[in-house]
Amino acid sequence: MRIPCPTLYVALLLAAPTLAAADLPGTRFFHGDWELACDNTRTCRAAGYSPDGVELPISVLFTRLAGPRQAVTAKVMVGRYGENPVVDKLPRRFQLTLRINGSAQGAVGFDSDSLRGELNPAQTQALLAALTRKSSIEFVRGGTTWALSDTGAAAVLLKMDEFQGRLGTPGALIRRGTEPESKALPLLLGLVIKPGAITPARPGDKTWVKQQGPALLKALRATLKSEETDYCPDLTEPDPSNEAPTTVTRLTDTRLLLSTRCWSGAYNVGHGYWIVNQAPPYQPVLVTTQGSEYEAGTITATQKGRGLGDCWSMEEWTWDGKGFELAHATSTGMCRLIAPGGAWDLPTRVGLGGGE
Repeated sequence: MRIPCPTLYVALLLAAPTLAAADLPGTRFFHGDWELACDNTRTCRAAGYSPDGVELPISVLFTRLAGPRQAVTAKVMVGRYGENPVVDKLPRRFQLTLRINGSAQGAVGFDSDSLRGELNPAQTQALLAALTRKSSIEFVRGGTTWALSDTGAAAVLLKMDEFQGRLGTPGALIRRGTEPESKALPLLLGLVIKPGAITPARPGDKTWVKQQGPALLKALRATLKSEETDYCPDLTEPDPSNEAPTTVTRLTDTRLLLSTRCWSGAYNVGHGYWIVNQAPPYQPVLVTTQGSEYEAGTITATQKGRGLGDCWSMEEWTWDGKGFELAHATSTGMCRLIAPGGAWDLPTRVGLGGGE
């Protein structure tokens, strides 16, 4: 059985159990050339790659919903980052043959725009079986070969089984057993956050920080772990040439959102965001020190994994009227030059409707 269409997927989630935000599951795990991301609905995605540094990289993504008797689906993506004489000459529609330990497992169709294909159920099962042991896995077209690494796959698939409660059941990918399929943990409801109202700005909000003086900055610094303090220079060593090191946005009649630069690197900048009371005691609540921007009740953090931009992480917090709730968290997978902007969507936190 394949992953349901979006409409049916939402219906399944609506019928699923709910958990408090603090109790939502989720995990990320890496081993060798493979990684796992499981989100708060207990949906898991496992991605594997070619060995790092090869000229013709390729990646496979397995996806499995939570719950008994859920099948695994598989997609594959041919890597293209910049010019590649082999990939650039591929026709509009083309096929690669999946070959496992020298044995052909049938063709996989692609188009040259997305460079993505989908394995059929038989190919998916053959690939999963091969990844439980040392295997040669190739995608072949004529005399050209794209090799998929098996290093780390078994550990990642075992972790997927563990997270979804499948160990010891017939549906486990690694440690199968005779325990009932009902042991598998059920699908959960995606996170539902109702956006809170935002009070319009007032005269004096922009100068409020200066009016509060050192006491406010001291309260903000107290929310940081000691090892993080040096990464918020606008709090520890304000630059006199920067007239507005801290921005202020009104949230309610009595609470404000403050932000200031906390760290900067070669290709990323992180800003800290705090909710504070307008009057002492300020009681600051730190939302994140990884933020990129705030707009209309949403704080986002978008960070490159490296300067090439072939891997990213993204987080999003939504104002619910009382605080900022982490509404979405994802990454695009390992930095393996599969595609500019990354290959996949590998969330650990999703809203109603789930991820890709």
